[in-house]
Amino acid sequence: MPFKTFGLTDPLVQGILATGYTAPTEIQSQAIPIAVDGRDIIGCAQTGTGKTAAFVLPILNRLGHEKAARKKGIRSLILTPTRELAVQIEQSILGYGRFLSLRTLAIYGGVSIEKQLSTLRHGIDIVVATPGRLLDHMQRGSISFKSIEVLVLDEADRMLDMGFIRDVRKIVAALPTERQTMLFSATISPEIKSLSAGMQKSPKMIQIGRPQNPVEAITQCVYPVEKSQKIDLLLHMLKNSSMFSVLVFSRTKHGADKIKRRLERSGIVSVAIHSGRSQNQRQQALDGFKSGKYQVMVATDIAARGIDVSGISHVINFDVPAFAEDYVHRIGRTGRAAATGDAITFVSQDERKYLQQIEKFIGRSIPSEDCPSFVCTAPAPAAPAIASKNIPSPRRATRASVSTRPSAPRATSVSARRRRRRKAKV
Repeated sequence: MPFKTFGLTDPLVQGILATGYTAPTEIQSQAIPIAVDGRDIIGCAQTGTGKTAAFVLPILNRLGHEKAARKKGIRSLILTPTRELAVQIEQSILGYGRFLSLRTLAIYGGVSIEKQLSTLRHGIDIVVATPGRLLDHMQRGSISFKSIEVLVLDEADRMLDMGFIRDVRKIVAALPTERQTMLFSATISPEIKSLSAGMQKSPKMIQIGRPQNPVEAITQCVYPVEKSQKIDLLLHMLKNSSMFSVLVFSRTKHGADKIKRRLERSGIVSVAIHSGRSQNQRQQALDGFKSGKYQVMVATDIAARGIDVSGISHVINFDVPAFAEDYVHRIGRTGRAAATGDAITFVSQDERKYLQQIEKFIGRSIPSEDCPSFVCTAPAPAAPAIASKNIPSPRRATRASVSTRPSAPRATSVSARRRRRRKAKV
């Protein structure tokens, strides 16, 4: 079904075709006609199925009939959990709406607020924002919501996971009650339904596939491996296979940096992306990964929803995520837009409980693969053999390490020598 049949304007259809898209995905086919009619929507679909265009295109179609923003205020607000996702949505708006006279601004933290303030003063039609920085603008009085026509909550479940629920409610309370509200998420929990009930009017529920199942195009497997040998297994895979664009997930920022350093010492071009990096560093890393400058990008879960790179060949879970939902979002970075992909998970003994939760959540067992023999059977390095009688006590060792003067021979008294002679005669 071509996009033209959705009732979209000719300039918008031209913009869609200019980006290289010719046919909508299933979530787009179902959501766009309903959104164009102005109805509230709850859209649930697996990661990588095209949810962004499902709400961006109706917004552009609605606002594109009028000229670019005058100083009457923002007409559409899109809330999203991460900086990377805000930038990605902004780029999608600019691409699809290249033939429309609309102004767009992405608002997020980690960068100077002054440039955002200057752009807002000139008038903006569409704002894509993370909750924290948007609240900063609200407190400054630099943003007006009186002209809002459309509100979108993208990756709503992730915003709840990241603790943004109070911020979201505070922002929504400041918006006009007469508006169209669209909520999109990869999973729909009771908390999401409760959030929807307080901000939507008779929403149309659109669910594509089973929300807890990763897309079928992704091949999944696990490798049981000792924690200390995970890096050896990763290096073996990267050097001995056709892994040309690999996203590696670490549970912590420190772990991500450590993995990156080990890869670089082994000659593998890589970059790390996490909340400890500045926005410019994160964007440069993402751009370098997209362009093929880096073979591997190591990321934490906070970046899982904001990475939209076509052609990722493999996702490797260096650490098993503690939450099953995060596993679905992680592996959804590959196999996007009907492409195929591979997801590999390294599982140490203490992570098996997380694997069981994941398998229960997705409703299937993940096949287990055998590790290379050198990884799984390599003996631990033996400690040097030292005779027990030569091992000093901890206290003596400490004293010896402090003293720098040679010890003098101990003096022997005359009485002691006489006692030894008597014992010898007996």
